[in-house]
Amino acid sequence: MSSQASVMRLTRMKGELQLLTNQPPHGIAAYPKSEDSIDVLEAKIQGTQGTPYENGEFVLEITIPDRYPTLPPNVRFITRIYHPNIDSGGRICLDLLNMPPKGGWKPSINLSTLLASIKLLMDEPNGDDGLMADITEQFRNNRPLFEKTARDWTKKYAQTNHDEQPSSIFTLQHESSVHATSTEFSNNTHHSTKKSSKEAKVRKVSEDSSDSSSSEDDSDSEEESSKKTTKQKKRKL
Repeated sequence: MSSQASVMRLTRMKGELQLLTNQPPHGIAAYPKSEDSIDVLEAKIQGTQGTPYENGEFVLEITIPDRYPTLPPNVRFITRIYHPNIDSGGRICLDLLNMPPKGGWKPSINLSTLLASIKLLMDEPNGDDGLMADITEQFRNNRPLFEKTARDWTKKYAQTNHDEQPSSIFTLQHESSVHATSTEFSNNTHHSTKKSSKEAKVRKVSEDSSDSSSSEDDSDSEEESSKKTTKQKKRKL
């Protein structure tokens, strides 16, 4: 990989990771698996309420190629999922993951958009382009059985505790939002305190100046009064 391509990839990934941290898509989180590398990311998708995947937390692995974003990332499910467009190895049948002319990948597509598209595919399976023939057939012709099986797999593989919901990504996003709000409040409070202190100093200087001016005026008045008294005494003499 050329140095120019390496710099472009690094710059692009820094921006994308910042976007995923500050403005993650709803129910989605993604981060590097290693602190010293951006080659492989781990993502988590929260199953949407009202679907067979609700209350499940699905882990995905994202491998960033050397020529990214010219080439699309490789994305696969680590958590097992019962879905017509996702095979037993976690591979995903989605146009955005493939290069044209068969696929729809473009360098302008970012990881946030890609993960949101995968979440949408989970919510709305494509029965016309199935990757697993038997599951696709069941999805088309026996939807109740498909949904029951998918729900059973979600409980078995995507929930750490079957009696409770898995650790929610929404909670992590909420805590991040609260932290940001708290930091902003702290900064505003600090700014307000500095401003109030500055205004107090200005008032004090103004008052001191006023007192000084008043003292000078009183002194001048006393001096003029003394001169008048002296003149009056001279007239009497």
